[in-house]
Amino acid sequence: MTTRVLLASTLYGAATLAAALDAGRLAPVDRDVLLVCNNAAVPETTPALDGTPGFGPLRDRFDTVVSWNATIAPFHPGGWSPRADDIPLWERYLRLAWDLGDDDVELVVESLQVNPALAVTRIFTGAPVHVYADGLMSYGPTRDRIDPLVGTRVRRLLHLDLVPGLVPLLLTEYGVPAEIVPTDAFLKVLAELDDADGPGVLKALAGPDGEDGTDSADSPDGPDGPDGPGQEPTDGPGPALLLGQYLSALEILTPDEEEDLHLRMLRGTVALGHRRIVFKPHPTAPADRSRRLEEEAGALGARLTVLDTPVLAEVLYRRTRPALVVGCFSTALLTASAFHGLPVARVGTELLLERLAPYQNSNRVPVTLVDALLPELDDQDAVRAQAMDRSPARTAELNDLVTAVGYAMQPKLHPGRRADAERYLSRHLDERTRRYFKRRRLTALGLPGALPAQFAFVPRSAAVRRVARRARAVKRATLG
Repeated sequence: MTTRVLLASTLYGAATLAAALDAGRLAPVDRDVLLVCNNAAVPETTPALDGTPGFGPLRDRFDTVVSWNATIAPFHPGGWSPRADDIPLWERYLRLAWDLGDDDVELVVESLQVNPALAVTRIFTGAPVHVYADGLMSYGPTRDRIDPLVGTRVRRLLHLDLVPGLVPLLLTEYGVPAEIVPTDAFLKVLAELDDADGPGVLKALAGPDGEDGTDSADSPDGPDGPDGPGQEPTDGPGPALLLGQYLSALEILTPDEEEDLHLRMLRGTVALGHRRIVFKPHPTAPADRSRRLEEEAGALGARLTVLDTPVLAEVLYRRTRPALVVGCFSTALLTASAFHGLPVARVGTELLLERLAPYQNSNRVPVTLVDALLPELDDQDAVRAQAMDRSPARTAELNDLVTAVGYAMQPKLHPGRRADAERYLSRHLDERTRRYFKRRRLTALGLPGALPAQFAFVPRSAAVRRVARRARAVKRATLG
């Protein structure tokens, strides 16, 4: 008997697993166990994956659903991993708790470099591992060096084709091949979620007068469109959709800066002529963060709906067919563009590229990709044109950019890519692309674009760093 344990912490991740199963990317086994995990800072205040409204259509694909939080309580999933001496004891405990018996175990996990995925793979020593990526981070390098006892067991990296032609760097230091989860399989799973969640979404978007504010609901064929349930509406665009991100929780922005970012989204969207706007907050963001946004919408004469119902952005795409999707560096921006053909715009990526620290921050490649691919909201002509270059030459240049950034982030994991990074920086480093690289980082690695030789001491000087920190603190205090 072979039992496969599939770990998921988000509905998007579970949908990716369902698509991989449907498309045959995961071979049949005797039993599939879905291990759900709630990674929220305070899990007790946030619904677990299997408690969200859209989970129902996915449940039948798995023989059993078990909770990692309940299994290791009172420990938090993000901060707990077994001591090395306790691993055999934990494996016996999990086999008993999950009724695994003496079955051979196969693992499918996300974010292998951190817990809980790392904890689970350590406990089931020797089990083959498949990693799946539910976002843009798969295109960047592995965040930390993974123990060879874990890394050498990884068979494949499964990922969605969010940026067609771009090759992921994740886990390539172990020679792990990347395999695409077919887009059509993923879209079919989204259609199932739409059938389950769609009516609730329309109700949540309904205004005080009973109108839901979307063109699709006004269709004579009903909210499902003329082609039947689950089909995307065909009678015109819906409201503009703003995607909130909880960057203050990552200490990348302050709460005030995060609110200002959302206000920029709103003002730029209104400036483009949109008056019906939906704001989808990040699932873990505090509820009161949208008050300033509501006040500003009233002042600008826009009708703003704050969607407090937990639902995938992709379900909103199908149900409302947004006229525009605006965000910072959310993966949902790429699914809107690549999978649904929706117009998109970015806000704040240049600030994020400056703020991300250290340079190895795993969000750097996602921010770089969104900045390089999508138009800035303030560039109205570019937003309206949506002329995205998908030529082979542009794809090759994007691969070279990600390789160079990835090497600068993790040179010890990818020493063989140094020549590629040098080649890219020698040919393409200019005013536009310099934002993706820190001059101090290039200097430390001796790469093209570094400080001139007479200033090479600067990054290593403690006195200079202290002065720079004080200057930045004064600047922030003055601007704040």
